[in-house]
Amino acid sequence: MPASSDRQAVEIEGHRLALSHLDRVLFPASGHTKAQVLHYYAQVAAVMVPHTAGRPASFVRAPEGLEGQSWIAKNLPGGAPGWVPVVTVEHRDGATEQVVIDSTAALIAMANLGAYEVHVPQWTAAAGPGAHDRLVLDLDPGPGADLVLCCRIAQRLRQLLADDGLTAHAVVSGSKGLHLYAAVRPASGRATSAYAKELAGRMRAEHPGLVVVSMARAERAEKVFIDWSQNASAKTTAAPYTVRLRERPGVAAPVTWDEVAACESPDDLAFTLEEVVGRVAAHGDLLAPLTGDDARAPLP
Repeated sequence: MPASSDRQAVEIEGHRLALSHLDRVLFPASGHTKAQVLHYYAQVAAVMVPHTAGRPASFVRAPEGLEGQSWIAKNLPGGAPGWVPVVTVEHRDGATEQVVIDSTAALIAMANLGAYEVHVPQWTAAAGPGAHDRLVLDLDPGPGADLVLCCRIAQRLRQLLADDGLTAHAVVSGSKGLHLYAAVRPASGRATSAYAKELAGRMRAEHPGLVVVSMARAERAEKVFIDWSQNASAKTTAAPYTVRLRERPGVAAPVTWDEVAACESPDDLAFTLEEVVGRVAAHGDLLAPLTGDDARAPLP
């Protein structure tokens, strides 16, 4: 995707898009422009879309980059092409028409509108919120803790999940922490959340000085908060491979368990957009097993 002019007309999967403001610097600290972010998404779409397809997406929109306004958006953005797929989702406060990122074209179209950060729930629109097919645990380090401690906690959680018949996959969040996913046979959000909460409670009982499961920020100093609540049907998690709107662009990047075990500094698992593209070229989608039906196991 050319990055030289400020406007560019392209055709993606048979859809014509007018890309604009390509020279706009979105991340002043790193100098990354909108063109570079769009190019990143074009390069990783083949591995990202399987993790977003069928799921109603929400976005963090920041059309002018980090120095402009940003907000969370669920409804279809104004100016979105008519061919972008949408689904109606009922929320507590009403219904929304939400985009489904099911193709490279849809991904680029949304990023072109400043929807740079993609979040999805752990259920598909076709199955509905009563049928979660993924379990997620968000390991968030509090003040004085870091990604290294998250990795140590994740290794033990992997063992506990395996004891319960579930296979864990690790994704650095692109911010400070780590996401753990497991493919599950369809279950309600209530059941999935209950199991995730119980699992987090087991970890806290084992390591009360390292783990916290309470939402209270005052309790998180030098500990890892295991956020089990993202399994609720109304919650979403940063999608694998999404750009994260931080001072320097982070990526929610899948990692191997060998990398988790070897992590000695947060920098060991902090990847640039270009590094993630290289990892995909070298290894493909490290998270691919999460999308296979044969990988799904029942909740205990």
